[in-house]
Amino acid sequence: MSTVRFEQDDSLGRIVLASPPFNFVSAQYNNDLIAAVHDATDSDIRALLIHAEGPNFSVGGAVHEWPGKSYNWFRTFVSEVTSSYRAIESMRIPVVAALRGQTTGGGFELALAADFIVASENTVLWCVEINSAQVPLAGGYQRLASLIGPGAARRMVMLGERTPITQVPQVADFIVPDDKLDDTARELATRLSKGPTRAYAAAKSLLKAWSVGGIPAADKLMLDLSIDTYNTDDAQKAISAGAAVYEALLRGDAPPTGDADFRTEYTGR
Repeated sequence: MSTVRFEQDDSLGRIVLASPPFNFVSAQYNNDLIAAVHDATDSDIRALLIHAEGPNFSVGGAVHEWPGKSYNWFRTFVSEVTSSYRAIESMRIPVVAALRGQTTGGGFELALAADFIVASENTVLWCVEINSAQVPLAGGYQRLASLIGPGAARRMVMLGERTPITQVPQVADFIVPDDKLDDTARELATRLSKGPTRAYAAAKSLLKAWSVGGIPAADKLMLDLSIDTYNTDDAQKAISAGAAVYEALLRGDAPPTGDADFRTEYTGR
């Protein structure tokens, strides 16, 4: 039985952690995640939601599988898991992660590969690795530092203590009651799946340029990364809709849609 699966509903894709209640980062998880990521990237989805079945997003590594495993096995295992996380991070579409309960170790690092995090108030984050004389190996430390600063990230990683999401709210874009988590995350992901796909991709690329070289790097690449959005069907349709609204306002007429904040439907083209 698969521990991770990919599902698609129209333009929204979902990667589901499907081995509750723990959703371990196990050897099977690794294999299933690789398959799910390939399915997602080969599909025509316009946004991706990562969520989990059961009370916990993921309790992290399946440590009970590791005794007797060689250094080279473990290195390859971590490398493959990390590669899947980076593949998710490099997707040009928006990615949303929905967290609840224990969100630990490699499970937490999966969440940090998303563009948006929606967390239940009961979410508890745990950089557990230091307790087994290791550090986060799938990119979590540096990504956590980019969200909450190096000092707070250092405390979480080097002290290895469970941290309620309410103590580090900067990790999440939205923190909601547990009974609102699924709906909130799905509504956000669905909204993104119906948005201007090419503009989202440009926005992600600009942020990556900034993360590497700051404002100068982003400025240098800004036009190359984003100017082509002007030629998309979505941009031209939105410009026409906006022009009609503003022309009506300049004439003193009501906007054709009856709404000065013009609305348009995006096709992702």
